[in-house]
Amino acid sequence: MSSQVRLRLLPRARCMFDDPVQVKVAGLRSRQVITMRARSTDEKGVVFSSSATYKADGSGEIDLQRDPSLGGSYTGIEPMGLLWSMKADSLHRRLQKTSSLTPHVVKFSVHEEEEEGRMLAEATNERFLIGNGVSRLPVKEGNIRGVLFTPPGGGPFPAVLDLYTFGGDLSEKRASLLASHGFVVLTVALYGHDDLLKYINVINLDYFEEAIKFLKKQDKVGSKGVGVISISKSGDLALSIASYLPDVDATVWINGCSANTFIPLHYKKSQILPALMFDIKKMIHTNSGAFIIKDGMHDPLAEENKATLVPIEQAKGRFLFVSSEDDLNWDSKAYVDMMEERLKRHGKDNFESVCYPGAGHYLEPPYGPYCPSSSHGAVNVPVAWGGVPKSHAAAEVVMWKRIQEFFRTQLSCDATHNKAKL
Repeated sequence: MSSQVRLRLLPRARCMFDDPVQVKVAGLRSRQVITMRARSTDEKGVVFSSSATYKADGSGEIDLQRDPSLGGSYTGIEPMGLLWSMKADSLHRRLQKTSSLTPHVVKFSVHEEEEEGRMLAEATNERFLIGNGVSRLPVKEGNIRGVLFTPPGGGPFPAVLDLYTFGGDLSEKRASLLASHGFVVLTVALYGHDDLLKYINVINLDYFEEAIKFLKKQDKVGSKGVGVISISKSGDLALSIASYLPDVDATVWINGCSANTFIPLHYKKSQILPALMFDIKKMIHTNSGAFIIKDGMHDPLAEENKATLVPIEQAKGRFLFVSSEDDLNWDSKAYVDMMEERLKRHGKDNFESVCYPGAGHYLEPPYGPYCPSSSHGAVNVPVAWGGVPKSHAAAEVVMWKRIQEFFRTQLSCDATHNKAKL
């Protein structure tokens, strides 16, 4: 490495996962062309990496907030481009970051364009999922299996039930980050985790009712009702929770369905919604080996399927519908249109919606690697998620702020919410 070249990560090299970082290089030759690289390894040992070509100014400096990438994983002025453009070293892999206890570690480096890419400088960015003072409590009470995150301080704080994980290992990323922004968050597993059944053939709404009661009784919770946040299959679960259960004041639905999908829904030992099913023959195979399954779901508006539609007009709380225009998992924008029409037909205006052009199915907290395709738990094949990397990354930044604003508005407490700091 060159002792003269300096790579700095500002305001500091340790930050929250959803915080931007300014990447600056100094000590280069005037107008020198170099390659910036980023590299990370996830919990499964999969390596993700990106690179971009930059040209120093007359003073030998590069600032990713100011200077455009001339080529590589992305082009143009993209301050966080090295992070969202990272690709896995094998096909159909998503970044696995389920535990909140360890940071997402990214190695940034500066390399010569010539001399076989000799490294000139490097720096390590530790991107934490849980803020300083946020408590993490594994929950095993009654039927509930999950993790409770509580912000530091006395509160009171608004409460959110996170349905990110449909089954299997819990993903704590979104829940821990929300807690770091001032929410008491419970994320729950439905099956396949701890001592829960490995497989289920019905979903019981009673489980989520128990989870909401547990969440509401936490000492620091100050909101009268709770919020629910979901994505994909858990989206229709969130609709049902808001429609059938009390104390749900705000529901965030991200790229889900307007009908109950795949598994019948029960409540108080009786079926309340049958399952909208999937036609495997409608999957489209692509050259990458991934399938496009967007048109696989049966039409929920067809007469024989209308019983699967969630009666969202029963909901007392407010909805935020988030859809991606380029979602290839299913036609989430069309489902939003269905839900808006249904609510309006029933004289309801308790909703707001946003659709992001160029975004794909997996809208998550920002600054993680964009994922074009990965294995799908329901169909057991790799599927294409859709989206254009740059547009998808931009949508995640805007969406993440909007979700927090929505919950703060709908789940108001007397105290001011303070974001946890590292």
